[in-house]
Amino acid sequence: MNWITNYVRPRINSIFSRREVPDNLWSKCDECGTMLFHRELTANLNVCTQCGHHMAIGPRERFEALFDGGVFVEVDVPEPLADPLHFRDQKKYPDRMKAAQKKTGEKEAMLVAEGEIGRTPIVAAAQDFDFMGGSMGMYVGNAIIAAAERAVKRKRPLILFAAAGGARMQEGILSLMQMPRTTVAVQMLKEAGLPYIVVLTHPTTGGVTASYAMLGDVQISEPNALICFAGPRVIEQTIREKLPDGFQRAEYLLDHGMLDRVTPRTELRAELITITRMLLGLPPAVAGDLPAPETVSAPQVTKADVAVDKKAPGGK
Repeated sequence: MNWITNYVRPRINSIFSRREVPDNLWSKCDECGTMLFHRELTANLNVCTQCGHHMAIGPRERFEALFDGGVFVEVDVPEPLADPLHFRDQKKYPDRMKAAQKKTGEKEAMLVAEGEIGRTPIVAAAQDFDFMGGSMGMYVGNAIIAAAERAVKRKRPLILFAAAGGARMQEGILSLMQMPRTTVAVQMLKEAGLPYIVVLTHPTTGGVTASYAMLGDVQISEPNALICFAGPRVIEQTIREKLPDGFQRAEYLLDHGMLDRVTPRTELRAELITITRMLLGLPPAVAGDLPAPETVSAPQVTKADVAVDKKAPGGK
């Protein structure tokens, strides 16, 4: 036995037998720095198992956790003009859209779906902050209107998950016009006597906060979410004063009467089921996770729906 046998040969064997470890097995918590195994993180809905920090989650993953059995049907949204202003900054607007679509796998910043939670039929809409900061453009306005119209037509509550950096500057005034458009859509729900529940996630800012995100019958937020019109840095620079700790965070807004609840993501589904059934005057749902409905398909068109369509402008 010598140094060649004891050291060199094992060293050579370890080099040639070394296996590559995939980079996506672990995620680092932005808050506490803990390395989290991706399966545990996914099972906990992207909430850190050590400190409870809520990381970003996409609309599709959120809906899979929300609906019974993770089953839902997407609602069609009318497509707006692709590049109405022919806007260009460092990149052309269509190029930015293609990059965002490739990054997220979604065609736009909002997903609309319908299904059941606790055997209660609902319509849901969720913004994707990874898609150009969840910015509110014409598509987002069309999506909220489509969600409201579907909810009214099917007599279902609407639950909206907001996450946005504000209006989409590449669409200019057309983006700002979505504020009154979505406000009218919310009014449609109120006139129909249907619940409109908003879940504010981190961050919800700008024109989104000044319109549909703060008009819910019930306002819920995830913990420590930033909710504001102008951000704290802009306000500090404007008034030249130091803001209170936690200013514009969910817990601060709850203490000052702007929110009804601050609920962890892992408890949100059960709370939404309870609130929705209370607002609809239904008895409490059966406790625990429910399996997927026996049959899930595209919504069926009834004779009543056809009659409503005929009465609408342009109906035959």
